[in-house]
Amino acid sequence: MVVQTRYPSWIILCYIWLLGFAHTGEAQAAKEVLLLDSKAQQTELEWISSPPSGWEEISGLDENYTPIRTYQVCQVMEPNQNNWLRTNWISKGNAQRIFVELKFTLRDCNSLPGVLGTCKETFNLYYYETDYDTGRNIRENLYVKIDTIAADESFTQGDLGERKMKLNTEVREIGPLSKKGFYLAFQDVGACIALVSVKVYYKKCWSIIENLAVFPDTVTGSEFSSLVEVRGTCVSSAEEEAENSPRMHCSAEGEWLVPIGKCICKAGYQQKGDTCEPCGRRFYKSSSQDLQCSRCPTHSFSDREGSSRCECEDGYYRAPSDPPYVACTRPPSAPQNLIFNINQTTVSLEWSPPADNGGRNDVTYRILCKRCSWEQGECVPCGSNIGYMPQQTGLEDNYVTVMDLLAHANYTFEVEAVNGVSDLSRSQRLFAAVSITTGQAGMCREFLLTSECWTVLVSGFA
Repeated sequence: MVVQTRYPSWIILCYIWLLGFAHTGEAQAAKEVLLLDSKAQQTELEWISSPPSGWEEISGLDENYTPIRTYQVCQVMEPNQNNWLRTNWISKGNAQRIFVELKFTLRDCNSLPGVLGTCKETFNLYYYETDYDTGRNIRENLYVKIDTIAADESFTQGDLGERKMKLNTEVREIGPLSKKGFYLAFQDVGACIALVSVKVYYKKCWSIIENLAVFPDTVTGSEFSSLVEVRGTCVSSAEEEAENSPRMHCSAEGEWLVPIGKCICKAGYQQKGDTCEPCGRRFYKSSSQDLQCSRCPTHSFSDREGSSRCECEDGYYRAPSDPPYVACTRPPSAPQNLIFNINQTTVSLEWSPPADNGGRNDVTYRILCKRCSWEQGECVPCGSNIGYMPQQTGLEDNYVTVMDLLAHANYTFEVEAVNGVSDLSRSQRLFAAVSITTGQAGMCREFLLTSECWTVLVSGFA
């Protein structure tokens, strides 16, 4: 009868290895989400070992002299070994594809005397999906084999003497998973193994801001070649570019691929890094299509942040057809040098442009005709029987002929220069005016001071 089936040097091996443990780059990659890290647990793991005499939990120290828990088995002196070690139930969260990273050492069978017929240099990795913790019993037939794990490097007694610790790292993939969680199990068939750490994780693309769009944490797809399309949400004060919604794809490796589409800052805001900041005072941005805020045009201002347009100063206006980037303007001054010529019941008027066009190039002229009773000082608009050549309003030239006036009647003609903002002004009208008396139809006799055709030239405002 064999009393001791465990190779006694294994305990010494684990102790030496753990004390001499070198830093192996355990920092978790940003795209990985840990579900289990045995090395990070300082209390007992209390995994299930079947039979109880198989795998053994031991304590050690890492490179920072922090206690860690590991498992070992070294029953290499008896054939037909079947030692199982099962983790606690692991919740998978939102993951569909799981990664298992194993760090272990394995003894070279040739370095162990008297075990060539029974010693193995591999072990098996299994998993079992379930929606809940099924208790402490291991039902081996329910477990699905993931792979047979072999060491890239095994160690010998000589390595122990030289403190050469040959740590193996193997990563295996599970999925797609459909239940809420799972168990991992390790089957020893007669090897001398130290299971130094077990790390279980899944990959996801971490939240990122790209082209002013926020893409949330996204778990990778269920297959290695899966691409998960994610639609971004515009940051505050941004909007989607027309027919170009922001999208990205999360790869199976947890990396975002090249973005498609983008968000742009709304009117009144401009991009600064990954945010949209409001335009400052005296600046504006009228459209999301504009890239930057602009200084307010002449004779306009903005007294608050985030302005999409600038307000005009008092006395200045912006026509409905004026784009926001043009200066505010005002109505023109009155026409200059108004002269006239009377031929019986026809009057010709001519004038010079105003001294101030209000800052606009769309100056036209309009004529207001009034028939007056000079004795009473009252005037009324001329009737519709009066004719104008070429027209009464919208005149682009600086002359007009007024026809079909009444004979021996008193008239006042006001010539007003107007532009695109004249109708918006609340100021008094500026115009040049002339008052005349027509002669009889077909004849006009002129005298120096008193005549049947006489005129008074005036300028004024109303």
